Amino acid sequence: MRVRTPRKEMSYPANSPAAGSGRSHPFHRGRVRLEGRKQEGKFTVTRRSRSHLPAVLVLAFVVAVTLVLLVGCSAGTDESFEGAAPGETTGPIGIVGGKITVASNIAYPPFESSPKGGPRGFDIDLMNEIGKRAGFEVEYENVRFDSILRGLNTDLFDAAISAMTITEDRERQIDFSDPYFNADQALLVASDSEVQSIDDLAEAPVGVQAGSTGQIKAEDLLDDEQIGEIMPYRTIGEAFTALEGGKVEGVIYDLSAAHRKIVESGGEIRFVEPISTGEQYGIAFPKDSPLVDPVNQALAEIKDDGTYEKLYKKWIGMPPEEIP
Repeated sequence: MRVRTPRKEMSYPANSPAAGSGRSHPFHRGRVRLEGRKQEGKFTVTRRSRSHLPAVLVLAFVVAVTLVLLVGCSAGTDESFEGAAPGETTGPIGIVGGKITVASNIAYPPFESSPKGGPRGFDIDLMNEIGKRAGFEVEYENVRFDSILRGLNTDLFDAAISAMTITEDRERQIDFSDPYFNADQALLVASDSEVQSIDDLAEAPVGVQAGSTGQIKAEDLLDDEQIGEIMPYRTIGEAFTALEGGKVEGVIYDLSAAHRKIVESGGEIRFVEPISTGEQYGIAFPKDSPLVDPVNQALAEIKDDGTYEKLYKKWIGMPPEEIP
């Protein structure tokens, strides 16, 4: 059995030089600590070995610097990404079973909607396919559309896909992928109309939703004398009611929603032709996101191998006029 040897104590008279002045001070000549207990005219002091405090401080400093360097080396990576364990495979951005949080306003069919079973739509299928090819899993967060930019700027989301038009103003705040959708308009007419192209509307009235991209495009067509008159309505529903009542000869509407409207009409409305607007949708990211390049690579593959056209037909109801 190991027995601890008690410390050797030395007693000095209270007025001796070794006792000092009686002030509490941690060290006496760097070797003796005064406990500050006065016992019957004397201080009891305990002799200790030379302090190792300087060495301890040096060691602590070295450890702290090492930790700072290690943290700094990993500062450029996203916390939601996990590194590969030995023997595991990763996608282009080095994620193994990694998840990214993707924001979307899941109330804009056919791009995104949320029936039973989770989010679905063109955007959802496209983003899932991108994740499969780039090596990450997508976790969606349903948010208000006007909160997406703020969420990206504060790193609440890793990305966003929500039929978001690429604009110069947005590009100053966030990064975009390559365009994935041409946000064109469509000319729709009654099934029994004799109109076969926009050229047949040179003297006819055309209905639009007031303030919409459709109205902006209709104004361009009016300036070019391709249509006879613009009839703006408060809602797109009112524009189609006017079409059914014969008050307008055609309606300019979002191409992405045209197929659904045709189906809902029960055959009373038909598609004539797309109208190019120059607007395009892109996947959004925080500035300088490491996801942009692998997402663009996967997106290019999807466009090239026919997957994009299949998704487009599935959700838009017709083949794309042009792949962006």
